[in-house]
Amino acid sequence: MIETTRLAGPVADRIAQQDWAALTGELDEHGNALTGRLLTPGECHEIAALYDKPAHFRTTVDMARHRFGSGQYRYFTHELPDLIRELREAFYPRLLPIARDWAGRLDKPAPWPDTLQEWLEQCHEAGQTKSAQILLRYGPGDWNALHRDVFGEMLFPLQVVIGLDAPDVDFTGGEFLMTEQRPRAQSRGSSTTLPQGHGLVFTTRDRPVATRRGWSNGPMRHGVSTVRSGRRHTLGLVFHDAA
Repeated sequence: MIETTRLAGPVADRIAQQDWAALTGELDEHGNALTGRLLTPGECHEIAALYDKPAHFRTTVDMARHRFGSGQYRYFTHELPDLIRELREAFYPRLLPIARDWAGRLDKPAPWPDTLQEWLEQCHEAGQTKSAQILLRYGPGDWNALHRDVFGEMLFPLQVVIGLDAPDVDFTGGEFLMTEQRPRAQSRGSSTTLPQGHGLVFTTRDRPVATRRGWSNGPMRHGVSTVRSGRRHTLGLVFHDAA
């Protein structure tokens, strides 16, 4: 039987109770940071099962067809299931100070208001009106090419992926990959095994990197290594809408 009991407290409390000082330090240093457990196995299965309910989605993308990799993902409609909506709304105010700090270091505008709703209204006014929340499904041999989830001029610099299946139980392979283009040096790569119910916060496009001349952009891309066996589902939380 699938376990359905939720962790203690609402989603907002679970996210608030993460060690945000440590997560911020990891993001500053590496451009990504792994959270503690956010969802129970039952909640993970509940979200993963939505993939087979097309009414929740506005479109399906075949990655091989577009040469993005292999596998599929689906974009949710704006009518998000409550649990996904709660996750997104709870993460935004925690990520907002980091986004503003990074913009300040890079001497860039920080257009993000205090609430997610206000920010999404700005996205819509700029013509970015489509939901960008993603449910991804990978089977044996599937992978995701290195990329960025920009979707338009209105951009929030951080996003979150949540693992919905258990590594080495439900699937093997499928590590989350990131590469960083370093100033006047070869690129650096990293891989993360995403535990079930845990989230990985990572940069959408770049992070501030300290140099002898001050701060500079460290461009980064993310992807997924080849799934060797089983099936891997993940939930992608993006904090801007798509054009």
